[in-house]
Amino acid sequence: MSERTPVLVDCDTGVDDAMALLYLLHRDDIDVVGITSVFGNNTAAQCAHNSIRVLELVGREDIPVAVGAEKPLVGEVTYLATHVHGGDGLGDSGLPVEVSTSVSSLSAVELIDQLSARYRGRLRMLAVGPLTNVAHALDAIDDLTDRVLDVVIMGGAADVAGNQSPAAEANIIHDPEAARRVLGAPWPTTLVPLDVTMTEVVTEEHRERLVAADTPVTRFVAATTDFYFGGYGFESYGRRCSPCHDALAAGILTGEMVPSVFPLLHVEIDCSDGPGRGATIVDTRGRYRGFPDQPGATCRVALVTDGSFPDKLVAALGA
Repeated sequence: MSERTPVLVDCDTGVDDAMALLYLLHRDDIDVVGITSVFGNNTAAQCAHNSIRVLELVGREDIPVAVGAEKPLVGEVTYLATHVHGGDGLGDSGLPVEVSTSVSSLSAVELIDQLSARYRGRLRMLAVGPLTNVAHALDAIDDLTDRVLDVVIMGGAADVAGNQSPAAEANIIHDPEAARRVLGAPWPTTLVPLDVTMTEVVTEEHRERLVAADTPVTRFVAATTDFYFGGYGFESYGRRCSPCHDALAAGILTGEMVPSVFPLLHVEIDCSDGPGRGATIVDTRGRYRGFPDQPGATCRVALVTDGSFPDKLVAALGA
């Protein structure tokens, strides 16, 4: 087997983050070498704790988890998404709250520094929360863009409505200034926006398959998605289901899911204080010419996928 790909996951571990982590941890070609937490679905401290809970579920206490930013680059935290992810951030699913593993003594930026040096030129980053930690790391580590192979980001809305405002998606609106910094840096990025994550839908049929598989992982995912379905599904779709936000980004990182429309496009972030704050302004004007890659663009944007990823995800988790 070829050498496994080292991946650092930067996340605000809630329901969909946990599914992304479990998906990656079940793959033979991926080596999750570290996790950094950021505020968003809950506090950065709670999200780090949640990451450890997930790691202990699958016996991967060897992976370091570092606590990151508790507030955005500018201003204060406006909200935490406990109404979507439950009081504990993991859908109040019954996963043990007490853990035996401690968080790393390193900060998130220090862990990014250490791992990007160790895996220089090979490290991939999956960023599925606000981009504050990654922005801080860019400011602290002069050659970070040379060390990291690429950054895959779940966030934004290209040609669809936002989910936290008409214009903005949650991860981006939590820290638009950080998103501008990360997407403007000279390294390859991939943006996995609501355009595709909202069309990859986990359904009751998927949840029933997880229940029937009856393993510790599938029981947890079934329970946590049950909570997620209750709020998210009815609000967004009018039925019990949920979008595949962070896990889809993980699937695109691994190459198991290849978007059918996936061009290199220029992306700008609205950092104004008006109603457009947090919008990802994606230049999709090339759609009538088959979306040619735009000269000088460094961000590959997933615009269309085929809806098959939830089946792949459930199968990867053992159902």
